[in-house]
Amino acid sequence: MFNGIFRVPQPKNEPILSYAPGSAERAELQSKLKEMLGQEVEVPMIIGGKEVRNGKLADIRCPHDHKHLLGRYHEADASYVTKAVDAAQAAKKEWGEMPWESRAVVLLKAAELLAGKYRQTLNASTMLNMSKTPHQSEIDAACELIDFWRFNPHFMEEVYGDQPISTPGVLNYMEHRPLDGFVMAITPFNFTSIAGNLPTAPALMGNTVVWKPASAAVLPAYFLMKILEEAGMPAGVINMVPGPGPVVGPPALDDVRLGGIHFTGSTYVFSTIWLRIGSDIRKYVSYPRIVGETGGKDFIFAHSSCDIEALVAAIVRGAYEYQGQKCSAASRAYIPDSIWPAVKERLSAEIKDVKMGDITDFSTFMGAVIDKKSFETINEYIDFAKSSPDMEIIIGGGSDDSQGYFVEPTVVVSKEPKSKLMVEEIFGPVLTLYVYPEGKYDETLDVCDQTSPYALTGAIFALDRGAIVKAMEVLRHAAGNFYVNDKPTGAVVAQQPFGGSRASGTNDKAGSWLNLERWVSPRAIKETFLPPRDFRYPYMAKG
Repeated sequence: MFNGIFRVPQPKNEPILSYAPGSAERAELQSKLKEMLGQEVEVPMIIGGKEVRNGKLADIRCPHDHKHLLGRYHEADASYVTKAVDAAQAAKKEWGEMPWESRAVVLLKAAELLAGKYRQTLNASTMLNMSKTPHQSEIDAACELIDFWRFNPHFMEEVYGDQPISTPGVLNYMEHRPLDGFVMAITPFNFTSIAGNLPTAPALMGNTVVWKPASAAVLPAYFLMKILEEAGMPAGVINMVPGPGPVVGPPALDDVRLGGIHFTGSTYVFSTIWLRIGSDIRKYVSYPRIVGETGGKDFIFAHSSCDIEALVAAIVRGAYEYQGQKCSAASRAYIPDSIWPAVKERLSAEIKDVKMGDITDFSTFMGAVIDKKSFETINEYIDFAKSSPDMEIIIGGGSDDSQGYFVEPTVVVSKEPKSKLMVEEIFGPVLTLYVYPEGKYDETLDVCDQTSPYALTGAIFALDRGAIVKAMEVLRHAAGNFYVNDKPTGAVVAQQPFGGSRASGTNDKAGSWLNLERWVSPRAIKETFLPPRDFRYPYMAKG
């Protein structure tokens, strides 16, 4: 039995590799991409530590080259979900009672494996399966996930270290137990780091997990399981069951042993999950914890005093990196009329230099959107803009799905500040902007706050400090992550804990101790050294 006082190493954010010409990491990544493009992978379900195959196969393809088959994966049905829940429950006691430092070591080791041996495996699989550029993959599949796996044990130590005060003769202390039941993790296609964090954060705190990865991102999910297995994650702690949401979700959500949901995805799906749980809440062993990060209609708001070059750079990166498929991506912008001509000219020139294409070409800035459904949805918004008398497409608007699902970086000017494209989430490379009268800065801030049901990210660009203070005041509840003179994307673990409110989720801040605290059920313990031996109180004595 270990009787030392365990300390988690002080974590630091993982440095971002550049992949510059001639660098070792560039050569290694290119070699790994070539290797993966030359093979087809068969991805099983992983239940109770075993690879499970049922023969019901679905394709894994490259969005930027949809004719290329990367592999196939076995789709779970309800019976396999139940087996995964059973496996999670079977592993629960031993894992939940394991010393916390041993659970921490599993993730710390996984971080080291990802930082070295598996870095380019996870980067390459993310690039090919999700159409991310080398930089977008590096900051996601490598750096952010390494940060989660290094910082979360540190945050766990902080949670466990939060102890009550004691008084003379009494010792008070708190233990942070895992939740009753299993946790279901449902992860999106757009971030490998989220796919790696949503199942492992509850697991770190002693819970066992049933994990449904996005059907469009199963290849990196498979390698995540391989990393965790090598890091020493015991069988059954995390059980991966890929498959369609309407098939995989219900049997887990309806299981009375459900202890929690860790979700990132659409607002509609999350609200549907909440409704399903709430509609029959009495059947569960305990009230399930529901933690979710959902959609966004994220904004960039410019003041007339702003640095125009910085503003335009933020728009291009914020709106079009990873094809606008980030819940934090800039989707609407507010530009004062006094600087609009200069902004328009520079924005047009910069977007002309944006190269879109195959992400294995390292000169590419944008890849393809994730799949045909997404391609069609984005084009419906573009077609709506083309047919609307109140909108004008000034840049882009084209698309082509003959080779991959490519949509041009598009800028739409809306005459109305609350038009369809200013309000609704598009999740693609489409920025809609409203040109407002410079003299109506305060009023337009109010419009920005009231336009969208979401409240995830937003940015203010201004040099005038008074304008910044006003924006921070009016837009206080419009964004859970607010940026001053920077794009509204790129939150870093422990630096900008991520999450929003309103229709954007429960704002439980991944990348901080706040999220980990949701995965424990505290027990307060009072120990009295010399307990009373008589029931009578002093006031009862005869005077």
